Amino acid sequence: MASSIRGRGGIGPALPLLTPAYLWLAVAIFLPLSAMALFSFMTDLPMSGRDWSLTLEHYAAFFSSGLYVTLLWASVRLGLEVTLWCAVIGFPAAYVLARVLKGRAREAIFLLVILPFWSNGLVRIFSWAMVLREGGLLDTTLNAILPFRVNIDLMYSYPAVIIGLVHSYVPYMVLTCYLTLQAIDNALIEAARSLGASRLQTLRRVVLPLAMPGLLAGSVLIFVPVVGSFMEPRILGGRTGTFYGTVIEDQFVAVFNWPLGAALSFILLAVVLVILSLAAPILRRVR
Repeated sequence: MASSIRGRGGIGPALPLLTPAYLWLAVAIFLPLSAMALFSFMTDLPMSGRDWSLTLEHYAAFFSSGLYVTLLWASVRLGLEVTLWCAVIGFPAAYVLARVLKGRAREAIFLLVILPFWSNGLVRIFSWAMVLREGGLLDTTLNAILPFRVNIDLMYSYPAVIIGLVHSYVPYMVLTCYLTLQAIDNALIEAARSLGASRLQTLRRVVLPLAMPGLLAGSVLIFVPVVGSFMEPRILGGRTGTFYGTVIEDQFVAVFNWPLGAALSFILLAVVLVILSLAAPILRRVR
């Protein structure tokens, strides 16, 4: 009887449902990653028709050139700054959605939050280019309102890159924080208030600790892709938008040096995994 129950609850019945997903992951993720890992150790691409051999020179190029290390650190700093701004903007928005708004008002604001997911990334970036450039929407609006003339030209600057990336990724922070904030029992907040805690103390001692899993999950979802981003830095940053991700893109698209680009990509992957592993004890303690 017990064995039949275990058999019913085992993985066997779930295999038909799991197989398509894991097969797709194997084909779409692990197979390309394996090919890129092999390319990173090659002197040349096998499809070029030239002779090739295995080498470590592409990985050695990262450590021998201070430029790659500098750009990697700049990308990590960019990821941290964008994640911080997303938390500052996204957490209050998620709190209002989960604990303040109700009914149609919540639905309307929620729709505005997820609206960026419905548009192409390039459309969003070029829209910001129209807003931030000299004579753009922001410049024209401020000059129409203010009694004195201002010249707002943020294009091809570091703040423009930050603005574009925050706009693209802040919905992830809002959604993850919204899920954890909505799950908080109202009785806990009422108990804190009945014990004399102010609104600020309740937020700091009750709400924030309980919402921390969503805040950290959103931070991971934002930090990882931002470190390797290249579209926003390329279009909105211009020459100041040269980061590690743009260099990798150049190796694949402009220089056609796929082995070096693959090696730089796996170094970035290793650095991100190291950062996440160092943060793992904090994540486990929060959960």
